[in-house]
Amino acid sequence: MSEKEIKNNDKVEEIMEVEKEDDNRMGYEPVKKLLITLSIPLMVSNLVQALYNIVDSFFVAKINEDALTAVTAAFPVQMLIIAFAIGTSIGMSALLSRFLGAGMYEKVNKVAHNGLLLAFVNYAIFFGVGFLAGPFMRMQTDNPRIIEYGTTYLSYVCWLSIGVMIQITFERMLQGTGKTKYVFFCQGVGAVINMIMDPILIFGLLGFPAMGIKGAACATIFGQVVGAAMAIFFNIKKNKEIRLRLASLKPDLHMIKEIYRIGIPSIIMQSVGSVMNFALNKILFSFSSTAVATFGAYFKLQSFIFMPIFGLNSGVVPIAAYNYGARKRERLEEVMSISAKYAIAIMSVGTLIFWAFPDQLISIFSASPEMISIGRVALRVIAINFPFAGYCIMRGAIYQALGKSVYSMNISIARQLVVLLPCAYLLSLTGNVNMVWWAFPIAEIVGTGVSIMYTKRIRKKIISRI
Repeated sequence: MSEKEIKNNDKVEEIMEVEKEDDNRMGYEPVKKLLITLSIPLMVSNLVQALYNIVDSFFVAKINEDALTAVTAAFPVQMLIIAFAIGTSIGMSALLSRFLGAGMYEKVNKVAHNGLLLAFVNYAIFFGVGFLAGPFMRMQTDNPRIIEYGTTYLSYVCWLSIGVMIQITFERMLQGTGKTKYVFFCQGVGAVINMIMDPILIFGLLGFPAMGIKGAACATIFGQVVGAAMAIFFNIKKNKEIRLRLASLKPDLHMIKEIYRIGIPSIIMQSVGSVMNFALNKILFSFSSTAVATFGAYFKLQSFIFMPIFGLNSGVVPIAAYNYGARKRERLEEVMSISAKYAIAIMSVGTLIFWAFPDQLISIFSASPEMISIGRVALRVIAINFPFAGYCIMRGAIYQALGKSVYSMNISIARQLVVLLPCAYLLSLTGNVNMVWWAFPIAEIVGTGVSIMYTKRIRKKIISRI
């Protein structure tokens, strides 16, 4: 046997040994324990991320209400950036887990390299979008101060979006190979740095110049870059299943197609949320800029409830994908059942919090009496949909793991475009902004019905045949 063959065999044995000791636990460890082990670090880091979202808007609101309104108006494009980053990474991560479960180690590395290459492509797209920030803001409002704030903030977020693209890509590599504890450090440290830098850069503390709304954007970017650096470090040092090489950073059209076969539905699904936010902002601007600021405040607050569920979602995908690839039906069924129960319970607690403390929550954002009045109704009405959303998010994780992300896409389109926006518009014709919020629970109930239908379909056509 040649020296090269010996080295290759040693490499395969090393990978298989790591798989046996580390990631194979997704195929034999008790599902409840495994789900908690993988999800809790992500849930905690996501809670820190949600806290950052609130703190970020807290300091932006200290500038004035127009600044908060501007950030809310810019948010649809930020959602698009996240949609492309997460959607591409979801396709990559699901394939990573599936190939690991099937023992196809060469394809694991090929997926990772193509996922990283696509991250740079996505960054190039949004770098160009940054030059369209002004026209985008003028599409929503004619308030010159809101336009100025929003253009400045959005331009910087787009031009320097490389940080979030790289961070999410490398974090999904860790998730796809079952190493979610390291994602906790990446997201947590990045979010804490954001929170620290926000007041320093916005108001000019510790010798830094006061940058205002530009400082809010730069603080966000700085945290993302630090998170990206940590994610790269952990993949190089701790993720032995993936061996990244610059020489291997070559496009494989077949693998890119497979990544986007799973990822594009997720991109579309999250982009639908961007369209919904943009259109709803337009509807709310017809009432007042305060109504838009209120919606922005709600969105930051609800992230504190939804972020743990997204952490749970990220734990479910690799477990379900691995056991699907390993043809272990009972474990797949178990993770479906347990994750839905956990999500509904967590989201029900969120509903109770929003019902009990709406005034206190909205007051975090230096709210005027008008904003508190609008926010009180908004938080209580929209929170009705939380338990339904929890169920749908967990079912979406299963669809992604089984390569049926198109189901999640269809549900998102039906819920946000077919139901929510038309309902919001029709309710706005009453002339009462408080009626607009009822579009959210109506849409979520419809989405739950469609989700139940798709779940029955995958049980019949996929799971029953394992």
